[in-house]
Amino acid sequence: MSRVARRIKDEGVLKLIRRYLEAGLMGEGLMEVREQGTPQGGPLSPLLSNLLLDDLDRELEGRGHRFCRYADDCNIYVASKAAAEHAMARVTQFLEKKLKLKVNGDKSACARPWERKFLGYSLTWHRQAKLKIASTSLVRLQQRVREYLRAGRGRSLAGTIQKLNPLLRGWMSYFRWTEVKGVLEELDGWIRRKLRAVIWRHGKRSVTRARALMRKGLEEQRAWRSALNQRGAWWNAGASHMNSAYPKAYFDRLGLVSLMDSHRRWQASS
Repeated sequence: MSRVARRIKDEGVLKLIRRYLEAGLMGEGLMEVREQGTPQGGPLSPLLSNLLLDDLDRELEGRGHRFCRYADDCNIYVASKAAAEHAMARVTQFLEKKLKLKVNGDKSACARPWERKFLGYSLTWHRQAKLKIASTSLVRLQQRVREYLRAGRGRSLAGTIQKLNPLLRGWMSYFRWTEVKGVLEELDGWIRRKLRAVIWRHGKRSVTRARALMRKGLEEQRAWRSALNQRGAWWNAGASHMNSAYPKAYFDRLGLVSLMDSHRRWQASS
């Protein structure tokens, strides 16, 4: 509270912040006294973190470091491994001795910029580095798509796409600043393949699949050969007969959000 009072002079605001900090918390139906921390999900955490870590920003600026900080997540960029280890030791000492904060050693490291992530993003290894989506962010999206599709079994393809679109739209809105676009094309192709696997499973019987392929323009002989191949849904979803029958244009007509197309629109409007 003494640090807060350096910046905030209004006594009513100071009292409100103190009451937030002193508010109890519920644990297994019982009220417990709060000894440290702020109420989870409240508006106080970002305010206090910036008031407190403003001292860290000034310390890093004073040392001439290039850095990015968002709340308690911070990346510091230096020229060599030795400089990184020195900066890590000095910053850790500053945080723990002066600001009385504990540095999470498991999440902290001296590493190349492209080996680390920051707010879901990372950098390429090129001399003129480019902003890219971190690999963990890509894996997390794929996990969520799988969960959506698993939860939507039995739903129509149009219904599945309708449920999936808000996820894809929100994800692309957040990662619209990426400069590496090839991965977006790969994700688009992977999502369409997952949906083709859904279509294949919906067919269930070979005769149903063959007729569906013929309705989509495949020759009768090729449609029957494809329907009777005895391979699984994922293999067929990536095979030429399913790509011919259900191209990107088919999913565009159903309204499926394309990550690559969305990125192009973001670029054009910015």
